[in-house]
Amino acid sequence: MSRLKLFSFFSGAGFLDLGFELNSFDIVRVNEIQNSFLEGYKYSRQKLGIKEPIFGHSTCSIEDFSHGEKSLELWHSVNSLKKQANYVGFIGGPPCPDFSVGGKNKGRQGDKGKLSESYIDLIIQHQPDFFIFENVKGLYRTKKHRDFFEYLKKKLQFNNYLMTENLLNSLEYAVPQQRERIFLIGFKKELLQKKFDLPYLNLEESLNLYFHEKYATYSTKEVHEYPWNSTEEFVEKSVKLCPSNIPKELTVNYWFEKNEVDTHPNASHYFKPRAGLPKFQTIQEGDDSKKSYKRLHRWRYSPTACYGNNEVHLHPYLARRISVSEALAIQSLPKEFQLPNTMSLTAMFKTIGNGVPFLLSQSLAQSIYDFLIFDNDENISTNINYNHQLTLSL
Repeated sequence: MSRLKLFSFFSGAGFLDLGFELNSFDIVRVNEIQNSFLEGYKYSRQKLGIKEPIFGHSTCSIEDFSHGEKSLELWHSVNSLKKQANYVGFIGGPPCPDFSVGGKNKGRQGDKGKLSESYIDLIIQHQPDFFIFENVKGLYRTKKHRDFFEYLKKKLQFNNYLMTENLLNSLEYAVPQQRERIFLIGFKKELLQKKFDLPYLNLEESLNLYFHEKYATYSTKEVHEYPWNSTEEFVEKSVKLCPSNIPKELTVNYWFEKNEVDTHPNASHYFKPRAGLPKFQTIQEGDDSKKSYKRLHRWRYSPTACYGNNEVHLHPYLARRISVSEALAIQSLPKEFQLPNTMSLTAMFKTIGNGVPFLLSQSLAQSIYDFLIFDNDENISTNINYNHQLTLSL
């Protein structure tokens, strides 16, 4: 059994969790308020042969863990694991529509926006060794939302956490999708003081140096400088070779082939229009300029996998919307990952669009694993001190 234990909140179908599960972490409790999403979570793990969490699954609101029976139960679970010399972490991405530029934009006052503070309060109350908080870039870059983000960080700092934050683009991690998300990773101050042989005031700077772009395959600037095809005539069932001057692994069609989407169990799961087929046929391959009816280009990466609010993504060379198997591929899930037939199409696409791309979550898991387990204290201190001196000299 691993020494790395995770409590998962706002779990969805578990894309973020899967990156950790396949990288030496044990998910010990899962909480997802949407029954249909949790159904997908359980089914996918069953198919992948992953054991159920020892403390089970729940569909209660996150506020329920802050008081009463659920709070006491969570406190006992966290502390019992800590006593066994484990590292205990909380991971989760609270719902983001209230911070999204294309969403409701109500911020901290919105029903969904309030859940971000509820999650932070839960961390403060139960004091895990480390945590991950994921959200849309609007929380990070929009002025009024950024003020709220800074307020949340100050609460955590006041309650014994030091943090590093990064706005990560999934393209950097070889995911065939333009998707920017903010990740806030925090650790207990006492844990960091044991890991680093540095003055207290340098701990947070050291943490930033350690996690900066760790395990990234590309830089966003590098990706955008490749000569990607823009748009061209849509020809149904056409065959076009991949250009030799682009990274094939970042293209939609590479992942369609890699995941064998045509024979995947979710291949037939896509919305079939009652009308509008002529419109499907007039949109050029690669034309993703409109709010809805974006046609993907087979030899380019996808726009953000967001399939709600009437946003429709069309198949590059077929006159239809993309399927669930294709959307899973765009999220870089392993081809063995599948959702149950009992889920509605709406629930399938919504949970896919909400999820953290698998390759990105896998990289986050690997970096935290290395930090806590793989890199010994001497190597961490030596590398951090060297990088710190190098930064100052520059």
